[in-house]
Amino acid sequence: MPLGTLNAEAETVPASLQHLAANPRVTVRRNGAPKADGACVVYWMQRAERGLNNAAVDCSVHVANVLELPLLVYFSAISNFPGANLRHYAFLNQGLPDIEADLAERNIAFVVRRPPGNSLENFLDEVNAAILIGDESPCREPERWRTVTARRIRVPFWTVDADVVVPSKVFGKAQYAAHVLRPRLHRELPNYLHALQNPRAEHEWKPPKNFDSYPVTSDITAGWKKLDRSVKPVESFTGGSQAARERLEHFVQHVLPTYDRNRNQPTVDGSSRLSPYLHFGHIGPLEIVLAVNAAVSKNPSLAKPRDAFCDEILVWRELAINFVKYTPAYDSVDCAEPWAARSLAEHAHDRREWNYTRDRLERGETHDELWNAAQLQMVNYGWMHNYLRMYWAKKILEWSASPATALEHAIFLNDRYELDGRDPGGYAGIAWAILGKFDRPWFDRPIFGKVRYMSGGSTGKKFDSQGYIRLVRANADSGKLW
Repeated sequence: MPLGTLNAEAETVPASLQHLAANPRVTVRRNGAPKADGACVVYWMQRAERGLNNAAVDCSVHVANVLELPLLVYFSAISNFPGANLRHYAFLNQGLPDIEADLAERNIAFVVRRPPGNSLENFLDEVNAAILIGDESPCREPERWRTVTARRIRVPFWTVDADVVVPSKVFGKAQYAAHVLRPRLHRELPNYLHALQNPRAEHEWKPPKNFDSYPVTSDITAGWKKLDRSVKPVESFTGGSQAARERLEHFVQHVLPTYDRNRNQPTVDGSSRLSPYLHFGHIGPLEIVLAVNAAVSKNPSLAKPRDAFCDEILVWRELAINFVKYTPAYDSVDCAEPWAARSLAEHAHDRREWNYTRDRLERGETHDELWNAAQLQMVNYGWMHNYLRMYWAKKILEWSASPATALEHAIFLNDRYELDGRDPGGYAGIAWAILGKFDRPWFDRPIFGKVRYMSGGSTGKKFDSQGYIRLVRANADSGKLW
């Protein structure tokens, strides 16, 4: 990994670790020397839920090897993760065996705890941790947890930006449009488009007698009385790094060759369908981009679809993460660009021909069969085709009493049903559709003002919309995507 200027916070980091703390992926949240009599290094896994090709694991291994200590990866299965329900937990649960197996190959212990015995602070004391390493997460609540942890624990705490190709802090501030980020991102890519080495931990950790770790094949939600179990798991996706890599292989071999032509065709398997795995960290964007680049090196004719795909997974995905990281109001109308805020305000009292309640929207009971199908695809399959997501959100704006209400409805539905909900990509996409974020002013029209409009008529002509509606309904019982 490339080195950068040493973090200002790392002034008291021991010389033996300074080259690691200097990495642009690393943020030293609590500085100082590792605990002198510490018995291990702990990596608190949360966002990057994988044992291989994980920069946070690699950093933890390097620290542990320098300190001549074993490495423990700690996963705390909290029962009240904001917005999560049974669908999300089931997908997460499916990934735990892969994490354990991949870490074992690297001589790393994996420990899973559940409430009430999952206090991170208590765990650090129990195993006598010398230093804590975690991963970055730009969303509000996870970032608050990291800030609080840094204040409360008594050992150094670093976090590693493991789920972007170019570390987010390289850009230092919000990038207000894709055309602004794109050239800056591409200038940085040569420094980061390198395969991770997956180093092996040199020292083995042996658990003491009666040490508690929840079995990874068991139901981590067992006994959680307050968990929302009304949103059921789906059969369309199976969680875990193994399933993610199988999907990546399928994408590279069968979907990539026509990606530039078929990605906006919801009736075919024309997109990557990797977003659920990216959200849970079961696979990282670096591994995906390297696999796609490897395919192009063997078959140069794939360069055009590769470029189209990489613009999505690199420019637009990392723009979304940048947006959430540097925009405190990322899920509020307050994040709208000034031109969009003014224009929407000017049309605040425009007549709405339809004004649907959240319940009607949730059930897919509108006058628009294409929109209903998109909503039902999300409800029944845990995923909606990206092209329909734009149309879906814009219609919620058209059918709601205000932009603020539309934003609330869209975020609620997206986060509740999408496997990749509660994610920077969802917040950025909804802000683009409803608030004109990252976009430019268009022709003024009722309700939307100068925010880009999408009509059912024109959208439905760009693909086989009737075929899409039939597919969504025909496959709903099986829960399997076509």
